[in-house]
Formats: sequence, C-alpha cells, structure tokens
Amino acid sequence: MPTDDFPRFGLGTYSDDNRNQWAEIVESALTIGYRHIDTAQVYGNEEYVGEGLEKASVPREDVFVSTKTVHVDVPGPSPDTEDILEAAKGCLNRLGVNYVDMLYVHWPVGIYDHETVLPAYDSLYEEGKIRHVGMSNFTPDLLDEAREILNAPVFAHQVEMHPLLQQEELHQYAYEHDHWLVAYSPLAQGEVFTVPELQEIADKHDVSPAQVSLAWLLSKENVAVIPRTMNEDHLQSNFEAQNLELDEDDIRTIDAIEREKRCIDPDHGPWNA
Repeated sequence: MPTDDFPRFGLGTYSDDNRNQWAEIVESALTIGYRHIDTAQVYGNEEYVGEGLEKASVPREDVFVSTKTVHVDVPGPSPDTEDILEAAKGCLNRLGVNYVDMLYVHWPVGIYDHETVLPAYDSLYEEGKIRHVGMSNFTPDLLDEAREILNAPVFAHQVEMHPLLQQEELHQYAYEHDHWLVAYSPLAQGEVFTVPELQEIADKHDVSPAQVSLAWLLSKENVAVIPRTMNEDHLQSNFEAQNLELDEDDIRTIDAIEREKRCIDPDHGPWNA
C-alpha cells in the first residue's frame, strides 16, 4: 500500500468568506501537530495559507502542502500547456513556496482536457515543482484515462467520504492501484451528528460523533482525512480523533449504515454525467 511521508491527518481550508483567517488557523493547526495542509486555487486563500506556513515554527520540509488547480468555473477556452504551468506557478507564488507536495486536478470536467492538462502536470513533476500528482472528484473510468496519460504515478485521489458516503468502489480502486484516498468533508458537513449509530458509538467511548467518523475513516488502510474547521477547539478535538481506537463491532456497525447523503453534489460532478 502507499507509504512515503504522507501525513494521514490534515486540515482542509475551504471557506466562502473570512479567508484571511486561514493564516491564524493554519499556524494554530501546525502548532497543535498537524503536518498536512490542503487548499486550492479556487478557494482564494492560498496567500493566507502561505502566511500561516511562514508564521509557524515548523520547518517547511516537515509540512505536506497540497493545492489544486484546473477548475470548471475558470472562464474562457480550454487551457493549453502554458496556461496550466502558469496556473501552477501562481499557486506556488501565492503560497510562498518553491514546490508543493501535491498538486491535484480539481475537477475532471468543464475546461479539463486530459491530453493537455496531464502532460503539464508531468512537466511540473519532472521539474520538482510538485512532488506528487493527485486527482480530485474523478470516477474510476476517468482515473483509468488519467493513468494512461500520466508518466508520474497517481499518488492520491481526493473525494467526499464519510459514514454516509462510504465510497466503496473508489476505496477498492485506490487499494488495487496503490494510491491514497483522501476524504474531504469527512464529517458530512455536520450530518454525522444526526446518525444514531455514530452517536451510540461516541457515547460508548466518551467522544464526539465527529471523532468517531474520523477514526472510522482512519481505520481504512489507505485512507487519509482532511477535516475543515475554523474553530480552534475543533482543531484540537479533530486532531485527537487519531487516538481513538474503534473496535471491530464499531467498525462493522458503521460499515453497515445504509443511509446515504452526498453533501457536495454539483450538476457538473462526473458521477452525474
């Protein structure tokens, strides 16, 4: 299974507003012990994430920084190779870094063209501007297509994943093709607090349903999590979920949850095609 120096517990940084707060939040997260920070060009906060990285007393090489580019909402015609290279350069400049540990293709729809985008990612990988290549919001067929084009290995695939969207097919795909599955929205945007099975397990262990959800994801061999929060108390409690050991009955109970909810479900999602 994938190993390398990939911290399985990270901080997601999406927000609609108050983006400047991410400088303080990222600094606090790194002080707590987080070593994986995830952002994206379209989030509009890379500059502030970079400020947090700079302010924290943690060496750059000890922090796994990932960002994303190529997004469906980018206006204009499909990008050419130079457009992709410039977009990636912009990410590095805003973050204030010489390289990122991983650059994701954000959405494989809209302006995305695999025959243009992926060779540009290969170039960035070969130049050392990105240490790893990742995909986000892909289907198995689109992952197959990407793997046929890329020379660089697919290191990770980032998708919404939590007890109400267990992503069995993509989890199995990641296992078979030896890459990480990175779970965004691992708390189902708060829906985990409404799931009786999670609350019962939380009561059993004297923890929160959020910690149960995170611990369940971390019980999967090749899954990483990037919960998003701008609350410093939640930063700490989420981080402590790594210390929660669910027993086999707990995991079976969560695996058997039949209720399903996808929180991030835009019309352009490739699963809606």
